[in-house]
Amino acid sequence: MITRRHLLFNLSIIIFPWLTLLFIGKKSFKRYSVSGIFIVVFEIINHIYGHRRNWWKTYDGHKSFLKDELPFSVGPYMPLSMWILKYSYGNFKKYVLLNLLSDGLFAFLFIDILKKYRIISLNGINHIQFFIYLNYKAYLLYGVQYLYELTRR
Repeated sequence: MITRRHLLFNLSIIIFPWLTLLFIGKKSFKRYSVSGIFIVVFEIINHIYGHRRNWWKTYDGHKSFLKDELPFSVGPYMPLSMWILKYSYGNFKKYVLLNLLSDGLFAFLFIDILKKYRIISLNGINHIQFFIYLNYKAYLLYGVQYLYELTRR
């Protein structure tokens, strides 16, 4: 059974990031949505793999991909990816820096906050491995956007 705290957390990490896309602009949304959708699908596959390998531990008893990992995939990944692409696409150094910053904050700070509130914690991997797990997808996202831009021309 999912606790009320966990349910509220899941709803907030889905709703708030998606609400920010109201401010990204129609043109930017169309431009970066293909890459955003790709990264969400890819992240779901990664989360399924991590779930099976027990890379993280949840505190709500029965492990469930739908209540534990899926909100992270559906919630922040696409909106955050689209915002980072909007502000840095075309400047690879800026793109890498923004991704290093956001992935580092999540891997080394936010994951400990989630552990403190007994939502999720790392189990089969350490913080550095988790950071690499998060960060390698940024280069894939940039490549997908680059290929998408080539096909649009």
